[in-house]
Amino acid sequence: MRTVLVTGPGGAGRTTVAAATALAGSRHGARTLLISADVIPGFPSGTEPAQVTDSLWSVRTDSAEHFRSELLALQDQLSGVLGLLGGNQLDGEELTELPGSDQLALLHTLRRAARGDWSHDGYDLLVVDLPPLREALAVLALPEQLRRYLRRLLPQERQAARALRPMLAQLAGVPMPAQWLYEAAARRDAELAEVQALIEDRATTLRIVAEPGPAAEDALRTARTGLALHGLRVDALVANRVLPRHSSDPWFAALAAQQEKCLDHWREEWAAEASPAEVAHLGRDPQGPADLAALTGGDAALAVDERGTGRAEDPWWIEESGTPDGVDGPDGPDGPDGILIWCLRLPGAVKKDLQLVRRGSELLLTVGPFHRIVPLESALRRCTVSGAALTDGVLRVRFTPDPDLWPRTS
Repeated sequence: MRTVLVTGPGGAGRTTVAAATALAGSRHGARTLLISADVIPGFPSGTEPAQVTDSLWSVRTDSAEHFRSELLALQDQLSGVLGLLGGNQLDGEELTELPGSDQLALLHTLRRAARGDWSHDGYDLLVVDLPPLREALAVLALPEQLRRYLRRLLPQERQAARALRPMLAQLAGVPMPAQWLYEAAARRDAELAEVQALIEDRATTLRIVAEPGPAAEDALRTARTGLALHGLRVDALVANRVLPRHSSDPWFAALAAQQEKCLDHWREEWAAEASPAEVAHLGRDPQGPADLAALTGGDAALAVDERGTGRAEDPWWIEESGTPDGVDGPDGPDGPDGILIWCLRLPGAVKKDLQLVRRGSELLLTVGPFHRIVPLESALRRCTVSGAALTDGVLRVRFTPDPDLWPRTS
């Protein structure tokens, strides 16, 4: 299944472009599902997929309903404990969603779409209307982060056999976590793994929507580094609401000139990733599929390639340089051939906004407002960090083999 994730700075019309992208895909014969949290004019607003055209369906995420169902299910699991504590159970009608519930609802909807819960025949194209750019990056990083938390808090390899748990609780003097907690964590980890696999799939790409102008230019320059940090591939930078270039009105002519200057910058900065696609200003808010079709100019501007070119592998790589004294093995199992250099492409990053911390078998990276914890390869875990440099948009971290962990030469 081909997946296109649509986001952009707030107020740039990303929902409109997401709907137009889905419509363009369906007009080329792809069975298409559009996912959005917003009500789109001319589209059904139900929380189950509803048909828009012969090959286009849409579904709306309902964060409030998802929050209620998840919390009530958890309350049922804890009913015994709550009864012992004298707690009063909550009714669904008195539950109001908490901040962050919309992100979890979106991940739940993505998992259902990836599993084919709504269609026996499946979909050829999945178009997802994400939140604004900064929040969208946080949502896409969430499955990886939550899985890490689960592994740290409830490592599966440390759960004891059910028959031994009462004895271990007496020996330790503290109650052991209930087996259902491990089982619930394992189920949640499997669900998050499905969403993470969808996000990291080669057929999944990101489509950024922005209205040309100084504010969007700054937002995209910052977000570009975050996209690289998380290994997300942009298949198109959509310049939305582009004004006619020639106008007799001086006010409109000045705005159009400002947009054209911004577009020139985008063509230069994003040339290696995705050249801008232009969507003209309709002169009014789109009110249905007919207006969306008019925006795309025959669907060419928002066409979706069938295979996609998203992340095929991790966005970092390892190089070798030099051979430290006392370390053996250019070709064999005795050790690496010299110093290992861990590389990560970070376009737009600046040294003052970069923080790097080695913690055990992980590397903690901070680039401006973006954070990621990266597990190290097994070879790097037996090395010490001996330096780092950021040059030409590439972060290079030097790892020197630890003599105590690598066999020495004879």
